[in-house]
Amino acid sequence: EQTEFSVVLTAVGANKINVIKAVREVTSLGLKEAKDLVDGAPKPIKEGVNKEEAEAIKKKFTEAGATVEVK
Repeated sequence: EQTEFSVVLTAVGANKINVIKAVREVTSLGLKEAKDLVDGAPKPIKEGVNKEEAEAIKKKFTEAGATVEVK
């Protein structure tokens, strides 16, 4: 059974600013790096996390209006 997951931002949606804020909350990226990640979607947001953390991250991004995939 898979124990490590990656959370991938697949689509930003209409509310880009909220998605950038969510990236900054989940990662230790600065504003420019977070914006670059969002602009470069699809991109992994966080890798090597457990299922609970991956689902929590997915929920946060879904609430921000983005589409994410847990792999």
